[in-house]
Amino acid sequence: MTYSAIVEILVIGNEILIGDIQDTNTSWLCRLVNSRGGHVSRGTMLRDDLDVIAAEVRLALERGPDVIFTSGGLGPTADDLSLAAVAKGAGLPLRLHEEALRMVREQYDRFHAMGIMAQGGLNPGREKMAWLPEGGLPLYNPGGTAPGVLLQVGRTAIISLPGVPSELKGIIEASLQDFLDRTFGAGGSLARTLRVRCNDESVLEPVLGRVVPRHPKVYIKSLATTVGESPELDITLTVTGGGAGEREGLLDAACAELSEGLAGLGIAYREVPAGGKGTEAEG
Repeated sequence: MTYSAIVEILVIGNEILIGDIQDTNTSWLCRLVNSRGGHVSRGTMLRDDLDVIAAEVRLALERGPDVIFTSGGLGPTADDLSLAAVAKGAGLPLRLHEEALRMVREQYDRFHAMGIMAQGGLNPGREKMAWLPEGGLPLYNPGGTAPGVLLQVGRTAIISLPGVPSELKGIIEASLQDFLDRTFGAGGSLARTLRVRCNDESVLEPVLGRVVPRHPKVYIKSLATTVGESPELDITLTVTGGGAGEREGLLDAACAELSEGLAGLGIAYREVPAGGKGTEAEG
């Protein structure tokens, strides 16, 4: 299977690694990339340490993915180090970007006028958010004050986003749709779920162990549940990348063989479409 783009994700923040904040951005970005036919090859959590972040950016650039997303560390405080670290990792200086400065000023003025913030305008902390790696382009943040940044380094685009989930999503939806279309093209993903009347993966293994190697372009995964919680479990089949017809054909073949194997074991199953209950088949 040919993926439209390879992606890495760097999630930055001490608050995540000490357990104060749960990272939901990675799962959201993974779903986004997968839905567009891309492949997330790596996700890494990092503390607010300039040298550590810069080293990870440098290593990621050496691996050469199409896109690196960073999440967190774009704010006005001293521990918001992501842009300085991206610049260092890419071997670039930081420059004050006038368009980014305008975005920051206008957002603070807007939130002040709405009565959300006590002061509008700029101060040193706010200006800090407009210092971008040289060549970086600011991305409008409709829900916050820190612009995102798009930086092209060779074949890799580094997209730096705030850690607040609503702001991360807002920037992508408001400012990155053209980029996503160019990067991922018409790529997509297709998935099906078989819900089987069996809660023991070891019973399913003879079928899965035979079917999975025969369909290497289909990701087939049984999803275990808490013991005793349900008499059923799901088997998901996912194809990412390629053309729509190819995805459909690959899923049809894998589902047919998996269904035949389940029936051979006498295990009832039903296909569960999105939002549906499925149609049961008895083994």
